Amino acid sequence: MAGRERVLRMSVELPLWRALAGYRVLTMLYALGLCATSYDRFTRPWIAVGYDAVLVVWTLATLPRVRGAAGCTRGFLAADLTIALAGVMLTAFADSHQRVAGGPTLPTIWTGGAVLAFAVKGGWRWAAVASTVVAAANLVERGQFARDTVHSLILVWVASIGIGYVVEVARASERTLARALEVDAATRERERLARDIHDSVLQVLAMVKRRGTALGGEAAELGRLAGEQEVALRTLVSGGPLPAARTAGDGAVPVVEPAGPPDDGGPVDLRTLLAPFARDGVSLAEPGAPVPLPPAAARELAAAVGAALDNVRRHAGEGARAWILVEDEPADVLVTVRDDGPGIPEGRLAEAEREGRLGVTQSIRGRLRDLGGSAELISVPGQGTEVELKVPKGAVTARGKKAERR
Repeated sequence: MAGRERVLRMSVELPLWRALAGYRVLTMLYALGLCATSYDRFTRPWIAVGYDAVLVVWTLATLPRVRGAAGCTRGFLAADLTIALAGVMLTAFADSHQRVAGGPTLPTIWTGGAVLAFAVKGGWRWAAVASTVVAAANLVERGQFARDTVHSLILVWVASIGIGYVVEVARASERTLARALEVDAATRERERLARDIHDSVLQVLAMVKRRGTALGGEAAELGRLAGEQEVALRTLVSGGPLPAARTAGDGAVPVVEPAGPPDDGGPVDLRTLLAPFARDGVSLAEPGAPVPLPPAAARELAAAVGAALDNVRRHAGEGARAWILVEDEPADVLVTVRDDGPGIPEGRLAEAEREGRLGVTQSIRGRLRDLGGSAELISVPGQGTEVELKVPKGAVTARGKKAERR
């Protein structure tokens, strides 16, 4: 991760560091030319010559360090700023008071390079600190708030902060672009694998399922297992969570439970929890857009769907088919589970409650009641059963957050 971040920063900042290196060399030459043309006007020219010699040696020796962010450490930036501040303060000793008040300092505009290095390295906050220190040194050296001096200092201050802000925006954009490219590459790879798997493994599993069902006996069981693996593999290559298989109480009927969403506090797409239920004999119809719900609420709603499908498997028989319909309405999330089984005889649910079997009451209606919703069961003997799970979005948000805190 550190190596990748370093590469990203270099890709954005490399032109800026190169421009900064060129700026330092050009402004060094400008300071030397200004010193040479004003040599006879200095009251102590040897101070100016000595400082310019140090400036030349420092600028040329540090060129390799200012070619990238790695070489510009905090210690180097502090030393570079110290060289600039020393030149500003030495101007008062090298020149007369009249020339100091209105003339340039010994490093002249080379000082801006030290401030810009802070901006490129640390952003606008570092640039603000460095430019403020340079401005204070210039005001102390001149001893007065001359209009030209103040204008120049404000220009350096604004320019350095602006460049630092642009650098931060460029870094954020580069990270966003890199993440988008990673997601795009992962999506393309998943699509490639899905095509390869579809052309080979999935077709074989589908053929085993058809042939096993046609042959019957033990081959039918093998075909059923192949069908389950086909659905699981399709879910995997499409990016959905894999179903976690368990065994029903009698050890014969396989039941699918949804994989739990990550507990990061963010909304969960209900479709990803219901996707594992779409297996042999169960069809899932869902919206094309995500159906976001709080994690706890999404788990409870998916568990209620699982309980309804469990009842289909237990009471409607192996040959029964079931359909799941997900509807994302403006005010509610509606999930309907329908089967083509024999239906529930009138009074059977009340009898089951008296006998202590509370699957519908607790596993389905109880869960929806805790979410502030409702569960309606409609069954006609000989025409199947329909369970309608309805949850108001406002109640889901409030109760989901409460459940997450617990």
